[in-house]
Amino acid sequence: MIKEFKEFISQGSALDLAIGVILGAAFATVVTSLVNDVLMQIVGIVFGQPSFNDISIHWGNEIAGPAAGRAGVTAFYENQIFLGSFITTIINFLIIALVIFMVVKAVNRLRKPREVVVVEPAGPSEVELLIQIRDALATR
Repeated sequence: MIKEFKEFISQGSALDLAIGVILGAAFATVVTSLVNDVLMQIVGIVFGQPSFNDISIHWGNEIAGPAAGRAGVTAFYENQIFLGSFITTIINFLIIALVIFMVVKAVNRLRKPREVVVVEPAGPSEVELLIQIRDALATR
């Protein structure tokens, strides 16, 4: 089992996976910052509020105090669904998906398929051979 584990680690696929996970986590923080610090500010200019985090559906009595709920939400209620955080998360996901799509598309464009060279035989083609055989049989 230890031998198999050493072979698995030495193949490079585990290392590639680890690098991908680390870069993915770093990329996620960059995208989160892009959404929260840039795009949401533009949304705030357009819609009049700088963040979607205040958007929620609530019912019941209002609760006072800082321990009542989430950061960035101005009012807390007994029962509350935080739609704004979900909307922000969906925006993050869409941006990450778009950027990954563009990166994969660019890599695929750079990685052009090799040209397939069809080498024709130096002699006559199959049709020409069949014609020669037909003519030879006709002369017999």
